[in-house]
Amino acid sequence: MADEMQTKGDEQRSYVVAGAKLSCTQGDQTSILKMPVSHGVYTKDKAKMNTMDYKPYVNIQPFGLCQTLSNPTVAAATAANNGVLKPMPCTPVVTMPWINGKSDQLIENSPALINQSTNMCIYCGTIKVEDDGQE
Repeated sequence: MADEMQTKGDEQRSYVVAGAKLSCTQGDQTSILKMPVSHGVYTKDKAKMNTMDYKPYVNIQPFGLCQTLSNPTVAAATAANNGVLKPMPCTPVVTMPWINGKSDQLIENSPALINQSTNMCIYCGTIKVEDDGQE
């Protein structure tokens, strides 16, 4: 059972750890949240993440193929394909910390990342936690 907190609505909230599964609304694959160096706080022997763990290619990995025309690579490939959408490799561009962290549980002075936290790619993708990584 996950290291759970109180419920919010019908959903149980839990801490997110290294290895959590992420999704992006514009990508065609899930991705794994990575942590090169632990903050020193653990749940079930797995490193807890915080809202500052948002760096592309360090923490947030690509999500397969991107399908939004907001991504200039996708837009150019689609234009060259006579206007037929041509998804291209995801290059996540995330510039802000995760939102909806657990502000009363700080990890290295930043809110703990929870399964209801979200982020945004500048190419209009919403990034969310699909699995907290605890199991």
